[in-house]
Amino acid sequence: MTENISVLGLGLMGSALADALLSAGHHVTVWNRTPAKADPLIAKGAVRAATPAEAVEASPLVIACLLDYPSVHEVLQDTPLAGKTVANLTTGRPGEAREAASWAAERGADYVDGGIMAVPHMIAKPGALILYSGSSAAFERHEQAFAVMAEARYVGEDAGMAPLLDLAMLTGMYGQMAGFLEAAAMVTSAKYPLKEFTTDLLIPWLNAMAALQPDWAEKIETGDHSTEVSNLEINRAGMENLVRAFREQGVKPDLLLPMKTVIDQRTARGLAHEGLSGLVEELYN
Repeated sequence: MTENISVLGLGLMGSALADALLSAGHHVTVWNRTPAKADPLIAKGAVRAATPAEAVEASPLVIACLLDYPSVHEVLQDTPLAGKTVANLTTGRPGEAREAASWAAERGADYVDGGIMAVPHMIAKPGALILYSGSSAAFERHEQAFAVMAEARYVGEDAGMAPLLDLAMLTGMYGQMAGFLEAAAMVTSAKYPLKEFTTDLLIPWLNAMAALQPDWAEKIETGDHSTEVSNLEINRAGMENLVRAFREQGVKPDLLLPMKTVIDQRTARGLAHEGLSGLVEELYN
């Protein structure tokens, strides 16, 4: 079904979203603070709006992909929003999303917030995912359009849930990257071929270890951190050995030290018999 859709913000991601919508046959109106950024999209059939208000007026669905949430408020502050659906795909925090949802509701708009789990070149291709939260009615009304840009997954009425899950997934990614960088430093310090190590050894090992995470999730949800495998005392000793090996190899273990600190802290509480899933208890304020 063809829709009239307006896209505010034509950075790399906003342009990719607008291009995907155009390619799917939607009528797309675009606005950007620097008008020239719209030129490639205009050449493909998009309509240029001179102002944010003109863009909003053109479509029932308004997608914002701007620098930050203050930019969204600034761009839409003086624009009538009654009867519109605002899909805010700007990167932000859960609290900002909840404030934006209230702000939009006060102006008569439906609001959904989005967490884009993709880089621009992945948009409209397999593997791209956008999480949505907020108005379920608005999501269902525009789900077909959302699905053109990436797999569209609705995660709840709380507008802050999509950015929260976005940040949680990024956290998992950064943790994996930190582990890889430490491993790469160790391997290259010994002049072992890093690509060979990564492809033949590390990736299969990480895939095998990832299979443990659903079991950890269940343990965290139930609060039962018992283990018949490697308890915290074994991991504490292993981490001590790991840190010493790094230093002897002339490599800083800086990205591992926070993990070591939490293991030491948990063990000092007399919980050395638990599994690693128990470390989550140390992360709450």
